Amino acid sequence: MMLAQALVCHFLGRAWRWQNSSPRNELIHRTIVRWFGDLSSKSTPFSLHRLVGIGESSGKKAGDWYGPASVAHIIKQSLEVCAKDEPLLSDICVYVAQDCTVYKKDVLSLCGQEDDCDSNNVRSTVASSRSTCLRPKGIIVLVPVRLGGEILNPIYFKCVQAILSNEHCIGIIGGRPRHSLYFVGWQEDKLIHLDPHYCQEAVDVRSPNFPLQSFHCMSPRKLSFSRMDPSCTIGFYCRTRADVSRFLASCNEADYPVFVVAENSEQHHVLPYGLVQSLGCDQSFAEYAGEAQQSEDEDYEEFVFL
Repeated sequence: MMLAQALVCHFLGRAWRWQNSSPRNELIHRTIVRWFGDLSSKSTPFSLHRLVGIGESSGKKAGDWYGPASVAHIIKQSLEVCAKDEPLLSDICVYVAQDCTVYKKDVLSLCGQEDDCDSNNVRSTVASSRSTCLRPKGIIVLVPVRLGGEILNPIYFKCVQAILSNEHCIGIIGGRPRHSLYFVGWQEDKLIHLDPHYCQEAVDVRSPNFPLQSFHCMSPRKLSFSRMDPSCTIGFYCRTRADVSRFLASCNEADYPVFVVAENSEQHHVLPYGLVQSLGCDQSFAEYAGEAQQSEDEDYEEFVFL
């Protein structure tokens, strides 16, 4: 869901709405939806079948549990793999933060250089499947964090609200214990979320005019902040280097930030252990890469990934 939202922002813009979509934008919309179709095919690069296959290459089997941090790495790897078969996806990349730290130099390096390309070229590539314009890449920034022990620490409530209100935020991968949810906003003391476990009729995305209703939610549900599991991954999307600069400048404005921004590259920066602990980070985020053992408290660390 988060990846789909990022692709909508990338190809259609954050202001796009399905109800008022033009014929050209509707073509782009259907292309994005088709990429997530329930088929084991190169035409559906983000289908459940292909995501499970990518997970297997990292030691995960179908039916295994995936934590929010692991999902962040799956998203990054899937986009890199799928871009080889779908040229349109080579215009967007993923950065996964380590130890609650976003390294500015690394993010800007992934974005590439600004140029004089027309802002509409990225949309025309969807219709023509080719582009002669070497644009800088849009970037999805994923930040795995843990906001408390067994429950969400109340000190982070306002922080989460501020993050979801950020113009570059594309939501939070999280949920409640043993139940994954996609948080997209908040109202008063409640989080607004979508539930990926909601069952609907299968849609054959190979047909030219397949129905789109089941891919949109008109009545999202709410969850109390106090019921949110502390383990989650925060997502942001930036279209240009200027967007990245604005996003990074706004990251540390919170009174009690959940992550920090470092000016240089990760390989040249070592975050003090005390600061890492104070931000609620731990080595469980390295579990995906096999660098640390899985957290002992699996009930609060892992979610089913569907």
